[in-house]
Amino acid sequence: MPSTPRPLRKLGFLTIGLFDPADPARGHESTLEIIELGERLGFDSAWVRHRHLQYGISSPIAVLAAASQRTRRIELGTAVIPLGWENPLRLAEDLATVDLLSGGRLNPGVSVGPPMHYEQVKDALYPDTGDIEDFGYERVRRLLDLVRGKPASDFSGVEGFEVFSDVVQPHSPGLGARLWYGGGSPGSARWAGEHGMNFLTSSVVKAVAPGGEPYDFAAIQRSLIREFRAHHPEGEAARVSQGLVVIPTDSATPGQRARYAEFAARRLPRTAAPQGPARLLFAPDLVGTSAELAERLRADPAFREVDEVAFALPFTFAHEDYVQILTDMATKLGPALGWRPSA
Repeated sequence: MPSTPRPLRKLGFLTIGLFDPADPARGHESTLEIIELGERLGFDSAWVRHRHLQYGISSPIAVLAAASQRTRRIELGTAVIPLGWENPLRLAEDLATVDLLSGGRLNPGVSVGPPMHYEQVKDALYPDTGDIEDFGYERVRRLLDLVRGKPASDFSGVEGFEVFSDVVQPHSPGLGARLWYGGGSPGSARWAGEHGMNFLTSSVVKAVAPGGEPYDFAAIQRSLIREFRAHHPEGEAARVSQGLVVIPTDSATPGQRARYAEFAARRLPRTAAPQGPARLLFAPDLVGTSAELAERLRADPAFREVDEVAFALPFTFAHEDYVQILTDMATKLGPALGWRPSA
C-alpha cells in the first residue's frame, strides 16, 4: 500500500528550454511563454533544467527571475543546478534575490558531482584549483548553511560609510525549507533526508538490484523515496516530487501522436538494462490518453508514494506540442489523478 494514499496534490512540469543557436532569444521567450501558460492552466509549479555549453538554459536563475515578473502564483524551480559549476556563496545570493523578487516562490533543486566533460572544461572553469575542487556533498552543505543564514564571514559592522553583514544578503527566511536535492542513489536519498532537504526523483536512477534480481525502475525509485523519508526529520511528511516523461495525447493531432510514439520507441531500449559506467537505469516514457496514463501511474509503486509531481516535457518537441501536452495534462490527466488546478 502507498505511504501517502492521497490524491495528487501538486502538479508541475519540467522543461529544458532548448534554443536555436542562431536565435537564442526566441528559445528563451518560448520557455517564458510556456511558464506563463502553465500558470494560466493552474499548474502548481514550473521547473527548468540546467545545461552548460549546450543549446539549452545555462542560467536558470536569470530565466526564473524573468518568469517571476511575468507570473504571480506558480512556483518556480530548478531541476537541477549541478553545483560543480557553482560557487555556493554567489549562488546563495542569486537564489535569495530571485526568491524575494518572486514573492517566495523559488524552489531550487541541486545536485553534486564533477561537471560533464570535466577534463575538457576544468581549465576554463577552475584554472588554478581544478585538481583539488571538492564536488561532493560538502558543496551542498555549504549552500544549505549560507541560504539558511549561517555566517559567511567573521566580519560585520560599519567600515567608513559602508555597512557589512556576516550572512548572505539579501536573506530570504523561507528559502531554506524549499531547497531540493535531485538524487538517484540510496546514498543521495539518505543524505538529503538527514539534512532536511526536499527530494527530487526523476526518470533516471542508479541501478541497484540486490541478489541478482531483475532491474525494476519503479521498485528502485520507491526504495529511494522510502530511504529519504526514513532519514528525514519529518518522516512520511517529507516532500518528494516524482518527474517522469509523461505525454498525454487526448487533443493531439494524428501527426503529433505518431511523433510522440516514435520518440518513446526510440528511447525504450535504454530502459532494458543499466547504461554506461554510472549504471544508470531509465524509466520508459509514458505516452497515451489521460485515462490510460492515469491507470499506469496509479499502478506505479513509486508514484503511489508521492502526492506531487513535475512531469518532464520531451526535450526536442515544438512549442505547439508543449502547449497541447500541458493543456491535456492540466485539463485531463491531472483531474484523472485527483488533482485540482490552483486559482
